[in-house]
Amino acid sequence: METKMRTSEENFSFKNIDFKEIIRQYTSKWYWFLLSLIIFLCIGFLYNRYTVPMYDAQAKIKIETEGNNNPELAIFQDLGAFQGQMNPIIDEIETIKSRSNFIEVVNKLELNTRIFKLGNILDSEIYNNAPFNLNFKESDSIVNQTGFSFYISLISDSTFGYKRNEGAPYKENTFGSNISTPLGDLVITPSTEKINVFKGSEFRIVINPATVVADNYRRRIVINPIDRSSNILSVYLQDGIQGRAQDIINTLIAVYNENAISDKKEAADKTSNFIDARITEIYSNLYNVDQSAEEFKTDRGITDISSESNINLNVGMANRQELEGATLQLNMASSMKDVVENQNGYEILPSNLGLSDPTITGTTARYNQLVSERNRLLESSSNLNPVVQNLDKELNTLKSSLLSSLNNTTSNLELQINSLAKQQSRINSRIYSAPSNERALRDITRKLETTESLYLYLLEKREEAQIAFASASPPSSIVDAAYSSSSAPVYPNKMMNYVACFFLGLIIPFMIIYVTGLLDNKVHSKQDLEDIIRDNAPVIAELPKVGKKESKIIQKDDRSVLAESLRILRTNLNYIQNSKGAGSKNNLLFISSSVPGEGKTFVSSNLAAVYASTGKKVLLLGADIRNPRLHDFFSEVESHPKEARSISHASRKGLTDYLINSKLEVSDLTEPVQMNGDTIDVIFSGKIPPNPTELLMNERMGQLFKETSELYDYVIVDTAPLMVVTDTLLISQYASQILYVVKAGSTETKILDFPLKLKEEGKLKGLSFVVNNVKQANLGYGGKYGYGYGKSVKKWWSFS
Repeated sequence: METKMRTSEENFSFKNIDFKEIIRQYTSKWYWFLLSLIIFLCIGFLYNRYTVPMYDAQAKIKIETEGNNNPELAIFQDLGAFQGQMNPIIDEIETIKSRSNFIEVVNKLELNTRIFKLGNILDSEIYNNAPFNLNFKESDSIVNQTGFSFYISLISDSTFGYKRNEGAPYKENTFGSNISTPLGDLVITPSTEKINVFKGSEFRIVINPATVVADNYRRRIVINPIDRSSNILSVYLQDGIQGRAQDIINTLIAVYNENAISDKKEAADKTSNFIDARITEIYSNLYNVDQSAEEFKTDRGITDISSESNINLNVGMANRQELEGATLQLNMASSMKDVVENQNGYEILPSNLGLSDPTITGTTARYNQLVSERNRLLESSSNLNPVVQNLDKELNTLKSSLLSSLNNTTSNLELQINSLAKQQSRINSRIYSAPSNERALRDITRKLETTESLYLYLLEKREEAQIAFASASPPSSIVDAAYSSSSAPVYPNKMMNYVACFFLGLIIPFMIIYVTGLLDNKVHSKQDLEDIIRDNAPVIAELPKVGKKESKIIQKDDRSVLAESLRILRTNLNYIQNSKGAGSKNNLLFISSSVPGEGKTFVSSNLAAVYASTGKKVLLLGADIRNPRLHDFFSEVESHPKEARSISHASRKGLTDYLINSKLEVSDLTEPVQMNGDTIDVIFSGKIPPNPTELLMNERMGQLFKETSELYDYVIVDTAPLMVVTDTLLISQYASQILYVVKAGSTETKILDFPLKLKEEGKLKGLSFVVNNVKQANLGYGGKYGYGYGKSVKKWWSFS
């Protein structure tokens, strides 16, 4: 409960805040904190005990980026073509995490088949240590695409129990026999070395689709560079089995390297096949040139050639070589164009053919890279896969770009050849004076040398291509194979969980108390009430909460907290009455409240009893004629076995009878009641009238108060609630003192503005407050000061 304070700025200051009281609100609920700590620590213990632990494994690999070129595409770099482009590290990470790689890992390690040993509370998973082997007769492609689970119980070395559903009985089978399952026939064979250890145990086998398992591990694995500019990648994975996490990482790295080498082999084979085709064609040309030279010399009988025109011939030879080079470039570009145009589908294109256009080289390399990626995706998906379709679109774009570049290159080479041919014609015109035989022989010789050099060059490059593939290194090297930083699980963190539960155990009750205080708009103690009404009216007493089994009327020589509280109330009332002077008796005490049920009848009856115990003559008058409770209260307490009182059950006349019948006297209404040996006169409310307001305005009401005030030492009037009806206001002018009852834990603070406003308006005189139903912990200014006269209660920690 929070201390009630006024929110107006003029009354607010830190001096008004009782920090000790705020702290007491929490310390008084120490058992809440203790219980909360016990509950949360038990929750933390159960969570640590029964949560499946997770272990970590990590590895480090280095991405090889030597020139960022594929080895099999680098064999023609001396031609100045096909410069490879660097693949960013992020692309390599995505390649490693490709779905096809993980599916291959799942299939190799059989991760889609999980075996659990059933326990009383928690099942434990077995990895690479199962006492039996599962063999499906169906192909792996069918088994790996279907979900299925069943149970096995090891009965003996040769028999086992099998069932599909958890609640079904086991059906006994022998090892090696066929078992019909939704995936086809299953044969279970024992592992002789381990079956004795697990004999009598039950197992649950779960088979999941390989793609689902692969996607699960693909989401869980973490691959990041150790530094922004580093080529070293850290591969991290958490799994319920430490060895399995290490196996997954190591196998993933191996699969990544194997697939990369396989792609390189495919590209190398395509290059070798293209070179072989060119060698065959050039060999045929070389043979024809050799035959032409032989026939020319034989027919013309040429054995030696004069060197008269060596200078012109050398110039012509240089021009001829340049022309032949341009022609060769044109032939290769045309051949490349034919390959691209005649290609059906998407296949690896020949690379590093010596074309001088770097655009063709780069486009061909990018095209081959996308074809390799498309082929790898098709291993685990179809042409309808959105990624494959996107690759098809990009490949078509690259093919169109390549054809455009080849067309431009062909046109440029044709123009160059025409220019060289014209230049050669001018050179030839200068050497026509030389013998035609020597000129013809020179032409044949030059063609022979050019063709022969190209032939030898291609033979050399074919061998280099095969050597490059044989010596090709994987795209990554292992820096650290998969290892675990600790044998302890990384999850759950037991100590951290206990610390979190400890703080939650403190925070939760703290927040409950704090929020409850913020939302609380009730009066709970005398101090609360004094903080609200301040100096507007006195709070003269607080009465403790009475249990259901406790007496509602104080006993003779009662030393309980209730009895002492009522004596304090009596003393304070006497002080207030005496302070008004001795000129009048001031003995008309009106007891009221805001709404019914706040204890005004309880206070009225007990106050009458405590006054009577001092030998005073007391009258208890029931003035709540709309909802009379005085009669019901005495009828209820009369049945209590501890009550010591005598109540007449004769036909009773009450206040309403007196107000209606002018012949009745006060003596006709009063009924003596014996309470603990003391006599209290009681006037009950009487029958409920149809016009209570008009009845209370009767002049006989004032006459009754005047007469009873003279006859009795104290007249205690149990009136109607102020906020419900106007009855009390109609007779409040006769009151010497108005005692306003506030019920702790029930009366809202905003309701108290009503009696205070009536007091300011002069409608209530002698107003004072009593807090009823106060909890033991809140008695005596927030429980800080107790009465000390009540029954001694043994503390919970006391055993003697």
